[in-house]
Amino acid sequence: MNPLALSARLGKKLLLEGKECLFFNGTSYLGLDSLEAYGRIVESNVQKWGTHHGLSRTNNVRLAIYDAFEEFFSNQAGAERAALFSSGYLAGIAASHYLFPKIDQCWAAPDTHPAILPSGVQAEPFGGYSEWMHACMDRASRLPSQKILILGNAVDPLKAEIHAYDWVLPIAEKHEVTLLIDDSHAFGVLGNGLFGTYSQWKQEGIQLLVSGSLGKGLATPGGIVLGAEEVIQGIKSQSIFAGASPPSPALLQCFLDAQELLQQQQRKLKELTSFFYQQSRELPQIKGNPNFPVFVYSPDPWAEKLQEQGYITSSFAYPTASGPKVNRLVLSASHTREELSALSQLLSHLAKSL
Repeated sequence: MNPLALSARLGKKLLLEGKECLFFNGTSYLGLDSLEAYGRIVESNVQKWGTHHGLSRTNNVRLAIYDAFEEFFSNQAGAERAALFSSGYLAGIAASHYLFPKIDQCWAAPDTHPAILPSGVQAEPFGGYSEWMHACMDRASRLPSQKILILGNAVDPLKAEIHAYDWVLPIAEKHEVTLLIDDSHAFGVLGNGLFGTYSQWKQEGIQLLVSGSLGKGLATPGGIVLGAEEVIQGIKSQSIFAGASPPSPALLQCFLDAQELLQQQQRKLKELTSFFYQQSRELPQIKGNPNFPVFVYSPDPWAEKLQEQGYITSSFAYPTASGPKVNRLVLSASHTREELSALSQLLSHLAKSL
């Protein structure tokens, strides 16, 4: 199936060759881009703050919104401090590059996002997260006391698998452990309200950092690192923070102003995700989790069949162009129960025709 080149904004519905299609792709989990109420908040804050802040955070002229956002987000997430960056990728790089020189061992889960992989480190080639987890526990039991950096994602959005990290605590009884988790697909979806999994995995004896993109579920272009005050100060001392332009001040203010709207959309998303899971759980071709709004489907030809019926899904080769296709249905809070019910009926019909 050829890529679709669009010349208009993404929303719940797309006009493709004169035909209106429903969009089950992307990462706008909370569906804020489709809400007029959120659009009005954006317009107001662009008027106040402008579209861009062209000064570094360490300039002698500074905007108060950056410190205010970091303080609010870190407090809500349960972290001591936060560092804002212009993207989640940059936030991950800054965190991992700060931590890597200080450790003896670095263990990266198979699905670890490249943003938090230090230079020269590869994700470990295990069949899956569970296999890698048990290998880490076995490795830790055989090693003398070490400084270990463990890297992973809060969720694998390509397999729709939510990961747990409670198994790291026993390792920390013997080793000095730093855990860096990418929460890009968790913010707004999993963990503590809108603020991800930091409070969920914060444990005595483990140095925890969470980084990730704010531009997915939270619709706020930028990235953030959460952690202890000393570590965040160290990350901010790097040139990658001091020399980089920060995110748009207007959209950071939008996040602060739209808290009630965001929480409302999150509640709706959780209800829709649970509903679709119940509707599709008996189909062996659909794999998902009632707590995460991404569902993997097979076989490959379904992508075109769904598109013919007016459903644009996520279907592309990953991680390389020559790799196998990953086919997914991505739900958004902008969808309705009726739309999901119609989609599940179509999927059931496709399954019966195999």
